[in-house]
Amino acid sequence: MRHPYPIREIARQAGLSTATVDRVLNDRGNVTEGTIREVREAIKDLDRQKAQVRIGGRTFMIDIVMQSPERFSTAVREALEAELPSLHPAVVRSRFHFRETCPPGELIGTLDKIAKRGSQGVILKAPDVPEVGAAVGRLATAGIPVVTLVTDLPHSARVAYVGIDNRAAGATAAYLLEQWLGDRPGNVLTTISRGSFRGEEEREMGFRGAMRLVDPRRSLVEVTDSDGLDATQRDLVLEALKHDEDIVAVYSVGGGNLATLDAFDALGRPCAVFIAHDLDQDNMRLLRERRLSAVLHHDLRQDVRRACQTIMRANKALPDDGPTLPSAIQVVTPFNLPPGVSPLPPMG
Repeated sequence: MRHPYPIREIARQAGLSTATVDRVLNDRGNVTEGTIREVREAIKDLDRQKAQVRIGGRTFMIDIVMQSPERFSTAVREALEAELPSLHPAVVRSRFHFRETCPPGELIGTLDKIAKRGSQGVILKAPDVPEVGAAVGRLATAGIPVVTLVTDLPHSARVAYVGIDNRAAGATAAYLLEQWLGDRPGNVLTTISRGSFRGEEEREMGFRGAMRLVDPRRSLVEVTDSDGLDATQRDLVLEALKHDEDIVAVYSVGGGNLATLDAFDALGRPCAVFIAHDLDQDNMRLLRERRLSAVLHHDLRQDVRRACQTIMRANKALPDDGPTLPSAIQVVTPFNLPPGVSPLPPMG
């Protein structure tokens, strides 16, 4: 583990003692494999952030805690690191705590560890369950502001939510889907990674409410609790398709879209309309291949920048500029992909 960093800097990044980091770096033993991984990740984080870190300005150490599929947590990490220069003269350093799936106790343990260790702020994507809300309360008591990202914990002590209006996004999906389906008969599959995420619940509620208005004749078939992971998602969608031969369209609330389409392909079933969320790498490719009809997107770089600025305000480093407004919902099709992403030529 060659590196140019002082032990105390690695220890701060990893949230470990200098003695523990010294044992890892000098192979003195008496450390777990998990601790070794934490030190390695801290050095990698420092390497990535080195280009953005400048001397001067106030330094904020922010913890990003997320229960999310790797494709989304990676997008958040990349968005944050891309936005670091825009936050100068402040210097933002970040520690990442990502899990694709975990029991509530593990997530709460991470939050309580941060409360004990200290932090200038936490950016959090987590299920809206009482135990997590209580952990957010303990962070607030410790003087650590929490900003929820993408999915909210409205009854907690978080200082702000940053993300889209999820009900409006769900209603937008219903409008688009019905415009494309038109008079074609058939039912709609809605896929949710886990019902305890409030953002997904609100999207689904907005979708159902709008579908009742635009076409109450269609049945909505729900698949949930896949955590957005491909293997689980494929099995659940296969079961739903076998049970209902009239499913012709999909609204993907929680991801796993490659697996969903794979299930349609396995049964030789067409998917006439497919509305998804977020321009991750999977969805960019599926849009280019015309396998997704549209993606409801929000500017993730803008969101993480706003989350960091909200934490700065909570630390009295920036003036209060009023309540945080929802992010804009962008409808992305194969014909208006972001710059640098070439759409496929028109279909013959």
